[in-house]
Amino acid sequence: MESEDSLQSLGWRPFFQSQVEPGSDLLPARVLNVHRGRIEVAHDSGHEVVELTGKSASMAIAVGDWLLLSSDGPQVDRLLDRFGSFQRRAAGTASDIQLIAANVDTLFIVTSANRDFNVARLERYLAIAHDAGAFPVIVITKADTVDSVSDFVLQASALSPGVLVEALDARSAGDVEVLLPWCESGQTVALLGSSGVGKSTLVNTLTGDHQLTKEVREDDQRGRHTTTSRSMHRLPHGGWLVDTPGMRELQLVDIGDALDDVFAEVAALAGECRFSDCSHEAEPGCAVQAAVEAGTLDVDRLRRYRKLLSEDRRNTETVAERRSRDKNFGKMIKSVMAEKRKGKGGKH
Repeated sequence: MESEDSLQSLGWRPFFQSQVEPGSDLLPARVLNVHRGRIEVAHDSGHEVVELTGKSASMAIAVGDWLLLSSDGPQVDRLLDRFGSFQRRAAGTASDIQLIAANVDTLFIVTSANRDFNVARLERYLAIAHDAGAFPVIVITKADTVDSVSDFVLQASALSPGVLVEALDARSAGDVEVLLPWCESGQTVALLGSSGVGKSTLVNTLTGDHQLTKEVREDDQRGRHTTTSRSMHRLPHGGWLVDTPGMRELQLVDIGDALDDVFAEVAALAGECRFSDCSHEAEPGCAVQAAVEAGTLDVDRLRRYRKLLSEDRRNTETVAERRSRDKNFGKMIKSVMAEKRKGKGGKH
């Protein structure tokens, strides 16, 4: 399959070029699709399927990754460092992290002007975007179904300093034009949002293709999953769109700095606390609690920050640390129960 793709149109940039030895005969290629045991890649000579064998079979390769291919085979010689990635905790009890997509420039955080609109969920998605090095744009769909979207836009705009918010009808090519500056040649975008908010409809409008979409259930205004494979789609204006079902299951893992970016006002206040390890609950000299009491910091905002911070710490914890904690907790329970049994025995 022939292609007119240049490396630059695929998203190649100095960050990746700096990882290639001068004079190297290895071929840079970008991962467009990931399948079991093989990947589809694009490079400046076209598209091809590469079998994952030998050392490449153990590589954690994600859609959007950049690779260096050797001419024989072709075979994957190296996986280049990413400037960012989206990940989730793998199913099961292990703490293995599963990569979903890599090297995404812009994340369209999709919500809708109905009951799906959820401030806490948007804050979570914003933190994920910051951690992945992607520029977040909140897209409020179904703007045509309400008399006014002003309240939705105001709430979303207040969630993080400088965050961009666009309200539109995802079915309207004219409305969706507002997103095109992030979809130009060499740019990579991804979508994140819960089921039923119109992600597939937005993808259809952006790409001009027609994915299988399902009607939203009228009783709860929520839809069902329509995306089943991980892939990148070429956009009409030259950019690339990452489409993967795993995006909605992303986890907060080791993203403390990203939370501070989203909750900038909380982070700034925390720096003024008397104690560096202040938990912002009952310690003396807590600037965060002082702001809550003064009415300059929303207590619900602080509560959501704590909840996300707790999730991040829990997911970042290694298997060994979790087992040690659970073991110590189990010992404590046994000790308490033993003491109770002794107390009961002493009464007879």
